Amino acid sequence: MGEDRHILRAVWEGRIPVAFTLAHDESESPNPPEPYFLLVPRLSYFPIVSDKVSRHFSRFLSPTVQPEMWLEYQGQPLKWHYPIGVLFDLYAADDSLPWTLTVHFQNFPESELLHCQSREVVESQFMSTIKEADALKHRCQVMNSMQKRDHKQLWNGLRNDKFDEFWAINRKLMEQTDEGPFRYIPFRIYQVG
Repeated sequence: MGEDRHILRAVWEGRIPVAFTLAHDESESPNPPEPYFLLVPRLSYFPIVSDKVSRHFSRFLSPTVQPEMWLEYQGQPLKWHYPIGVLFDLYAADDSLPWTLTVHFQNFPESELLHCQSREVVESQFMSTIKEADALKHRCQVMNSMQKRDHKQLWNGLRNDKFDEFWAINRKLMEQTDEGPFRYIPFRIYQVG
């Protein structure tokens, strides 16, 4: 990993400028709110980076609205459990920047999206993905040998956008174990639709 560290850091530091706009029919204000702009990490997930967005638009909502936020791009609800960079590449890679997303707090598309009530749900989904990959790669040996604090450090590194904190643990998942080369190379295929 040492010789690839600059490449890993360059990938980690990839960012996408996003303009979040509140859905027109959800604002209680006579004047539409200004968009909220963020530079978001490609390797992160929207529920991790969207607290400020939710707070920005919450003052324009009816007090009776439940605060579960979901995002849409050109009529397509965005799956929160896909990394931001994957969503951008699937739906908007050819569009101009900033990536303009519509923020919703109503009419949750039950048939298209999973609910995400907290960051703990995102953490659980992320750790499950890592465990699945380790099962294919190392027969679960690496994740099972880690302590709870290692799992937390891996998650906190991603959540807080801390390269060194994340890679100090993730490095173990990228190396071969004493039993030889990787069994399989895990990968995911993401598709539109």
